[in-house]
Amino acid sequence: MNFRVSYLAATLFIVLLLGACSSIPTQQVSPTETIVNQSEDAATEARISQNLNQLISQIAQTQEIPQATLEASFLDAKTIPSIRKLVLPPSGSFKKNWVAYRKRFIEPIRLQAGKAFWEQNQAFLNKVEQESGVPAEVIVAIIGIETIYGRQTGSFRVKDVLSTLAFSYPDTPNKASREKLFQDQLRELILMCWSEGGGTLPAKNSSQGLNQARFNACLNQNSSYAGAIGLPQFMPSSIRSFAVDGDGDGRIDLKQSPKDAIASVANFMRKHGWQPGMPIYFPVQETAISEAKALADGEPQLKYTIQELNEKGILTKAQGDLQVGGVEPQSKALIVDLPYPDKDGNDQVRYVVGLNNFLTIVQYNRSYFYAQSVAEFAEALGYKNQSVVPVAPTKANTKETKSEVKSETKSTEPVKAKPKKSTAKKKVRQT
Repeated sequence: MNFRVSYLAATLFIVLLLGACSSIPTQQVSPTETIVNQSEDAATEARISQNLNQLISQIAQTQEIPQATLEASFLDAKTIPSIRKLVLPPSGSFKKNWVAYRKRFIEPIRLQAGKAFWEQNQAFLNKVEQESGVPAEVIVAIIGIETIYGRQTGSFRVKDVLSTLAFSYPDTPNKASREKLFQDQLRELILMCWSEGGGTLPAKNSSQGLNQARFNACLNQNSSYAGAIGLPQFMPSSIRSFAVDGDGDGRIDLKQSPKDAIASVANFMRKHGWQPGMPIYFPVQETAISEAKALADGEPQLKYTIQELNEKGILTKAQGDLQVGGVEPQSKALIVDLPYPDKDGNDQVRYVVGLNNFLTIVQYNRSYFYAQSVAEFAEALGYKNQSVVPVAPTKANTKETKSEVKSETKSTEPVKAKPKKSTAKKKVRQT
């Protein structure tokens, strides 16, 4: 669950798989289909097996987990050559297409499923929104884009996926760093499943209390082709760091418990800097496209103040005003580029201004396309994408209050204070 955006097209495509999640729908395999060993040759198999055993041995020693238990659980681990193709970056002729990407995720079936999911979990979503500050619409949008609320969670066995990518990643310029990343995820998976099976850390030379069946079931659960798990598609490291028990049953189940998934998404967003009550993005003014283009460098960093973007005509003054749904003038932002080919194949780009909450979504899945899709999916569900701030007292209320105070101070006799019309600041609820 934690990796990000487009410095290079290839990097974006691969890293996108390893955010909190993997938003690209995973290749589905029939539950009855056996995943068989189809590696190129016996030498490759032997190398993978040797490297896997070395990692298991290292984990056993450093975490004081019985090595024999781990080895027994990985005896049937298999490589899956097909996923090596799925994680390859796009070819050099590939053109990123924001319009096609958006159409893939913001469509009637997914939106209808989102509304149904919201209705089924409305009370809990409202509770989580109040506690975390993350809007219900955003949580629902993320789970919808990730898996259509559990319909597409992947059909690959997670220990096979991570073993394959940890020791047999395709030959790309970043092969070494990718293998290291998946080795870390495999380690996190083992530790996660050890805890889920009731094992203690450390558990030197003992598997006392371990439920072997539960441990193995955890290692063998289904995932995407990148190793992401459950309704929100969390990688093992993110499950260990950010997943929470939303339904209060004493365990975290991102596959079967919508409440666990909802609470975990909100917790991830909150811990990655979500600003409650603040919008996600602003549209760029049509008259300032060239100015926006000059500032769009593809780097996911908040570089420009809203005031600077106002002065350049990229944003309107209202977007720098908290009282009308904007943000503070000194808030930082970035220019987001969303390229696509038009009907004639010519390169076009849509530009938006990404705010802090946009980058929080990017940390969930490191793609500008993904973050903008979440924002627009949430808007389709009713999210207002504007600030929710205290409303300033009206002049009428202010005069009334002054009059009441004056009347009370004139009285020389003790009187019971009259109830006043409240001038307390009110919050506008997002719907």
